Amino acid sequence: MASSPNTLDATRADRSFFGHPRGLATLFFTEMWERFCFYGMRALLILFLTAPVAKGGLGFGVAKAGAIYGFYAAMVYLLSLPGGWVADRVLGHRKAVLYGGILIAAGELGLAGPGLASFYSGLVLMMCGTGLLKPNVSTIVGQLYHRGDTRRDAGFSIFYMGINVGALIAPLICGYVGERINWRLGFAIAGFAMVIGVVQFLLGQKHLGEAGKYPAPVTDPEKDRRQKRIAAIGATIILGAVAVLAILGFTGTVAIGPEWVSNAVGFVLLAISVGVFSWLLLGKGWTLEERKRSGAILVLFLASALFWSMFEQAGSSLNLFAKRSIDRTLFGFAFPASWFQFVQPFFVVTLAPVFAWIWSRMGSKEPPSPAKFSMGLLLGGLGFLVMVFAARMNEQGVLVSLWWLVLTYLLHTLGELCLSPVGLSAMTKLAPARVGGFMMGMWFVSISVGDFLAGKAASVYESMPLPTLFGFVAAFGIGAAVLVALLVKPTVKLMSGIK
Repeated sequence: MASSPNTLDATRADRSFFGHPRGLATLFFTEMWERFCFYGMRALLILFLTAPVAKGGLGFGVAKAGAIYGFYAAMVYLLSLPGGWVADRVLGHRKAVLYGGILIAAGELGLAGPGLASFYSGLVLMMCGTGLLKPNVSTIVGQLYHRGDTRRDAGFSIFYMGINVGALIAPLICGYVGERINWRLGFAIAGFAMVIGVVQFLLGQKHLGEAGKYPAPVTDPEKDRRQKRIAAIGATIILGAVAVLAILGFTGTVAIGPEWVSNAVGFVLLAISVGVFSWLLLGKGWTLEERKRSGAILVLFLASALFWSMFEQAGSSLNLFAKRSIDRTLFGFAFPASWFQFVQPFFVVTLAPVFAWIWSRMGSKEPPSPAKFSMGLLLGGLGFLVMVFAARMNEQGVLVSLWWLVLTYLLHTLGELCLSPVGLSAMTKLAPARVGGFMMGMWFVSISVGDFLAGKAASVYESMPLPTLFGFVAAFGIGAAVLVALLVKPTVKLMSGIK
């Protein structure tokens, strides 16, 4: 008997979207508009924070602005962890994506509103919304394919194109409007884009069948209820602690500034990373194969965090360098600094099909995921090596050519294509099925760690010679690449047959 068009098997068998399930198109455009929203805001954030009040900005110093940028960027991905758990156990991935999109749109409108209270409230809403949407839309992509489906990696590459189409357009529109017309109007345009994404998702979710529709099946109802109670108690304690700290800060009892909050996030990231991997590797209830694969995830997690600490400086230290040190005149037109955020997604959209073709053509000779991660780290480090020379030229008091930064972004994009879509795909294959959303959240925690470190780099932008700062990052990336290369063979063994 033929499968109902709404069953998961029928959805997976569909090939109407360039040989892939039609639901991939729905998720492609959902992610495209979410990334438009995110990258439109990201292109403006640190520039808006440091812009003089007289010109519509907040007039913050670089150290404070860097701390806020790092805090926001880290929390966006850190909240993917509880976002994945809530989807796995309570909402289902599809509702999590929908509610996340609504919160993101509301957050952008908060940024567009007047006053610091509206701005900070908007940041919080965007953090929570992205934490719900980001890991779960990727998890639904994974559910569109059987574990052994050879289309899976190509499907994630197509999905990754959606991310970068949104990131490609956003800086040109939001960046120009924000820098040249009105900062808050730039944020409002980003929010409107997310509204379009939510509407598109609602109209297109019929093509997802049952993918992401329900929470993960419960095998032990009593254990499930106990874990939910613990989660509720933990959430209450955390919210209570935040409320107490907010009261103490507002009353002046305790000096709680952005730098203090940023440092606290660093300790939270460390504690979560150690706690989760201790649970996966040493906790009860996991099979030997699951423990081995969790060990492989740990290696990829650390490599990912190190890579993103370099890559995400595009929105922090490199964005400041573009504003202050680059000759931004091209064919007689002085373009906004935020337009440099267009360069990386342009390279991704251009080169992603090339990389997909290369991996496909290599067949059995295709490098394993850890080897690709090593290549990504090496390219990230080389990108900052280029910036060392640019910074030395700038120390002589001249604006440097824009092509130095373009070359850095090209190298970083090549590294991204070696690591990011591969990591998304590997996580859906290596993670234990019953915690698939949660582990996708852990993948985004690795990005959170990288974003936190990128914010720290921006906070010392004015207190350290730039050649020294960029040289340190370059050495860090190249050294990490060598270390991961040495770990390729043992990591592949831990993957237990997953390629």
